[in-house]
Amino acid sequence: MARRIHAIVSGRVQGVSFRAATLFEARRLGLVGWVRNLADGTVELEAEGPDEPIAALLAWCEHGPPAARVTGVAVDDVPALGREAAFQIS
Repeated sequence: MARRIHAIVSGRVQGVSFRAATLFEARRLGLVGWVRNLADGTVELEAEGPDEPIAALLAWCEHGPPAARVTGVAVDDVPALGREAAFQIS
């Protein structure tokens, strides 16, 4: 059974390759979904897949790539879509 999460990552998360690193990590974990920058300086993502890889991605989001300084990750569970083929930068 797939789980889908919606997350907003705050802190110094833009201009530090957060989206590219999230793309790499999500694909490595076999997840589908998307990641994008928001105008307020946060990064938004949705990811879908088994519980364990979702938990691993969320744990990774707590620190992100080396240049990031994450101050918070707000997460909500949302209905799984089951229609995406890959994880992408949106």
